[in-house]
Formats: sequence, structure tokens, C-alpha cells
Amino acid sequence: MYKIGVIGNETAVLGFKAVGLDVFPCASGEEAGKLVDRLAEESYAILYITEDLAQEIPGTMDKYKDQMLPAVIAIPGVSGSTGAGMRNVSKAVERAVGADILFGGDR
Repeated sequence: MYKIGVIGNETAVLGFKAVGLDVFPCASGEEAGKLVDRLAEESYAILYITEDLAQEIPGTMDKYKDQMLPAVIAIPGVSGSTGAGMRNVSKAVERAVGADILFGGDR
């Protein structure tokens, strides 16, 4: 059975525990990168990671962007969105359909 995990600073991830997701408090990009790799091997189908940490591990994020599992998705942290998550979604859509249908290039 596949699992869903959330990686980010403790304040950002604790709320997800209340809805039954596995949470992994993490303070650094280096720790987050290792955690993503470990969880990818442990039957996690979806890994949410706060945008601030995702920006610190571009190599790890790139490694999983074209793989079926796990889906590694950047989400806003407690300080709000940096826009990085939406930019990644837009890039993925553009790769899939060949055009930027979400923003039409107006970013």
C-alpha cells in the first residue's frame, strides 16, 4: 500500500498529521534531500515538501520530476507561497502538452 508524506519545518508539517499523513520535520536542504531519497524507496507515492526546502534541493527535485512514483510536490510553507510550486506545476504541464496553458507565458 502506498503512503503520503509531508516534509518541511515542524510548524509547517504538524497540521498534516491531524489528517493522517506521515510528517517528517526537517530543518535543512541536505536533510530533506536524503529524506526524499529514503522515502522514495519506502513505498511513498506522494511526497509534499515545503517550497523553501524544495528550492534548496534542485537536483533531488529534478531526479523525481519525470518519474511516476513518488510524485514530489512543492507546497507553501508557513510564511506563504514563494511561487515556486506553481512554477513547477506550470513547467510540468508545458512538458506534457507542449504549451503553457496555465499562464500563457504571463509569469
